[in-house]
Amino acid sequence: MKRFKKIHIIFIVMFCLIFQFCDPLVNKFEDTEDAQMYKAKSIQNIPTSAENLTFMTWNIRFGVGRLDWFGDCCGNKVIVGKHDVYANLEKVAELIEETQPDIIFLQEVDVESKRTGYIDQVQWLLNNTYFNYGSYASMWEAQFVPSDGLGRINTGTAILSRWKITDATRIQLPLREDQDALTKYFYLRRNLLKTKIEIPGFDDFWGLCLHLSAFSTDDTKERQLQRVFSELEDLEDATFVIGGDYNLLPPGADSLDYCDEDKCEDESFHKAGDDPQHKEGSYYVEEWDWLQPLYDRYHPAVPLAEYLADEKSYFTHTTKWDKGFWDRKLDYIFSNLTWIAGSDSTYQDACFDRDLSDHVAVSVKWEVTQ
Repeated sequence: MKRFKKIHIIFIVMFCLIFQFCDPLVNKFEDTEDAQMYKAKSIQNIPTSAENLTFMTWNIRFGVGRLDWFGDCCGNKVIVGKHDVYANLEKVAELIEETQPDIIFLQEVDVESKRTGYIDQVQWLLNNTYFNYGSYASMWEAQFVPSDGLGRINTGTAILSRWKITDATRIQLPLREDQDALTKYFYLRRNLLKTKIEIPGFDDFWGLCLHLSAFSTDDTKERQLQRVFSELEDLEDATFVIGGDYNLLPPGADSLDYCDEDKCEDESFHKAGDDPQHKEGSYYVEEWDWLQPLYDRYHPAVPLAEYLADEKSYFTHTTKWDKGFWDRKLDYIFSNLTWIAGSDSTYQDACFDRDLSDHVAVSVKWEVTQ
């Protein structure tokens, strides 16, 4: 996300202060609060038993595919017409129907945002796939964002399930500390979405979805992970799966610096006099081992040794799809139960060929023992 144009923000804030009638422009959220519950318009075919369960995580980029959006990929477009959003959501639904995950963890899902035609994408996906229940936790809810005409926005994480979600909690993650107060006021507030799901054969199953900070230059992601760990420790006697966009590379990744790959035409990094020296969200050198505790303690969908033996096959993200294929892995699924060996899939070709997102969907299977 590019820094908002501060002159616009200052104008709006001064306007509100002078006339003293504005409601808060941005929802700051509580540390812990109820997440929003959803269900499909028509409940259908709820399985009464479970054998091999498939879990998927996917950052769907608010249903705009590979649009050159102003907040990333050096784009300049801000608002997308409803027709284009619906067309992209239909392609997302098609891949879901083809791959048939039982539970899916979604990131960057819009709910009544101006940029995507005020479509409630959680409800649309429930009504246009086989999923029956969902939950949603906003990471950015603002009545009006003054940068580039963005306007009203509500975007966040969601979990969709064949089975009923009986409990859903939004857990606030630490905010970035490398921003001035004004920018921070209007900026994203990342969360962990924690849900309890009634899966046959499990008395205490929890699904968790997260989306860590993308552009922090300090220890924000490490602090966010510590908050996540504390929640997972509370579930040691339960069964859980956690999926999401971690915005971190696997330990041992062969490339940790993507400043040159991600830079725009008018940007320069790594040269004398450049300020900053590194592009936000592209420099992972100081973060290279932050995911190691997850690999050490829990079971990844893609074992680290398998990833390191063939990194390119597991890449899930790129900022420059017009200049190449996927170039790094940022998306993961972990659990405290073991997976079916070799059951993981990274849908690189399907997501690339259909222009579905700047992230790849990843899935993996459990074999349920009754």
